[in-house]
Amino acid sequence: MTVTTLDRPVADTAALATPMAGAAPAVAVLIPCYNEEAAIGAVVRDFRAALPDAIVYVYDNNSSDRTVEAARAAGAVVRHEPLQGKGNVMRRMFSDIEADVYVLVDGDDTYHAASAPLLVKRLWEDQLDMVNGARVTDIVAAYRPGHRFGNLLLTGMVANIFGSRIQDMLSGYRVFSRRFVKSFPALSSGFETETELTVHALELRMPIAEIKTPYKDRPPGSHSKLNTIRDGVRILKTILILVKEERPMPFFFAIFAALAVAAVILAWPVLATYVQTGLVPRFPTALLSTGLMLLGFLSLTCGLILDTVTLGRREAKRMRYLSIPAPGNHPPLAGGRP
Repeated sequence: MTVTTLDRPVADTAALATPMAGAAPAVAVLIPCYNEEAAIGAVVRDFRAALPDAIVYVYDNNSSDRTVEAARAAGAVVRHEPLQGKGNVMRRMFSDIEADVYVLVDGDDTYHAASAPLLVKRLWEDQLDMVNGARVTDIVAAYRPGHRFGNLLLTGMVANIFGSRIQDMLSGYRVFSRRFVKSFPALSSGFETETELTVHALELRMPIAEIKTPYKDRPPGSHSKLNTIRDGVRILKTILILVKEERPMPFFFAIFAALAVAAVILAWPVLATYVQTGLVPRFPTALLSTGLMLLGFLSLTCGLILDTVTLGRREAKRMRYLSIPAPGNHPPLAGGRP
């Protein structure tokens, strides 16, 4: 059953502590980390308290401070990824770690660890593939206006192209099923990986949900690595690349339309002169118009061909996704087989 994006109020502590029915899943908490000495200890301790049966992994990404020592002291399993960038760390974590449920969270101590049991419970009981923790805060320093506007703009773009099921596309707090993680290509290298995660779920029409969770500012001594302009441009570039790869027909049709309109505008006065005089005095303009129209039809042809290729790729991804068991407790099949 597909679950659409939901807006739910943050549950109280008693609701979060409600145990899940049936056998509990193996949960792994994944924390990509770079120079978070001031925050990582609290993050690890909070998630170990919220999910006492989970294993907390901290993947250090070339930190130059005492992040590794602080994470180990708090009880995390610490591993390393030398390729710089959150996307590279995500690729390594998803490749290395085996679990039933994966909780992904940033190491900056801004996300609400006490909400984790609710997110895991929702994913496991409703057999979802992703539960997104949508950020809710009134603290201006925690969620700056520039970041908020950029998130709304980019989330809106993705919603218009791929489907409106997520309201906070750039949240760093998510819970995934095993079949999501093991079917995710993880091609990005930086902060644009959140966009890639969202589009992966939307393209395969996975059952997903979104739950509002509290969000706070960083602790003293912790500094954001996110650059609003630079990373916003990278995310926008990623969206355009994903549109080209996942929606080639609309992408190349837009190019065709722009070139065709330009060709017609340039050709109109040449054609009018020819009708009146029988001459073509603007020969270079006529050649330019013809070239633009040819390029437009070439673009349209590329769109038609790549649309067929994309369909094959989507089918292959879907088959890989279906080869992995769904999350949650399943009734036995006919004949008594599990």
